[in-house]
Amino acid sequence: MVGDHGLKKFLVISAFLLPNLLGFLFFIGIPIVASLGISFTQWDLLSPPKWIGIENYKTTLTNKEFWAALGHTFYFIAGYLPLVMVGALAIALILNQKLKGITFFRAAYFVPVVTSWVAVSLIWKWLFNPEYGLVNYFLSQFGINGPAWLQDPNWAMPAIILTSVWKDLGFVMVIYLAGLQGISPSYYEAAEMDGASAWQKFWHITLPLLNPTTFFVTVISLINSFQVFDQVMIMTEGGPADSTSVIVERIYNHAFRYFEMGNASAISWLLFFIIFFITLLQLRIQKRMVGDGN
Repeated sequence: MVGDHGLKKFLVISAFLLPNLLGFLFFIGIPIVASLGISFTQWDLLSPPKWIGIENYKTTLTNKEFWAALGHTFYFIAGYLPLVMVGALAIALILNQKLKGITFFRAAYFVPVVTSWVAVSLIWKWLFNPEYGLVNYFLSQFGINGPAWLQDPNWAMPAIILTSVWKDLGFVMVIYLAGLQGISPSYYEAAEMDGASAWQKFWHITLPLLNPTTFFVTVISLINSFQVFDQVMIMTEGGPADSTSVIVERIYNHAFRYFEMGNASAISWLLFFIIFFITLLQLRIQKRMVGDGN
């Protein structure tokens, strides 16, 4: 159909796109619009929805639990984002070397990414067990009395952060590895001729040329961090003492435990606007980090 124009070409393209477009419309598009309408109603799934205007938004924005969950979500992001980015970059730098068996190690670091969150959370829940978990056993070998981790309000969120970093490290590492392999060796050869040290090459060549990669990793990691849920639900269920309650966990509770679908939808849309605003802010920062591309 190369070179075809007009209605025939449009119909052929539409025929190929139609199944995907229908799937998007019925399973994503319509539910999204419906959730916006539900956010203005009071609905318990049993009785018909009752229109209440913006009351759900007022209730949510004046609810201390919502702000506490938002604070815990930012706490998770503040711990998770730097660790996963710095750790992944360090591993990518190592795995970018021409070493024997390097393909095996690249694959090994990516295995946790394709592992189910349920399996990962259950394993790490056992590892963090204060009595017979391997984490505290390892610490005891250095004379350190490990905390109760998931039973301690002060340590539950750090435990979830470490679990999340371990699982996502391989994904971010692969992206950084692709960015590193896209840097021309000629830059490093020229720097070596000028007597640059390894640190100078990393600071003045590698990091600046990885700016687009770093920006991409920051955006997708930040969006995923705001939606943290699986590990929280399996490892702590928002406890102890609501110390690990996060936004998506609040949405789940309001929808499927309290049957307050209107409140759940309102929180979902507030989360959308938070992510949307932060993404716009990142796009403005991108112009300074990456440039306009001109």
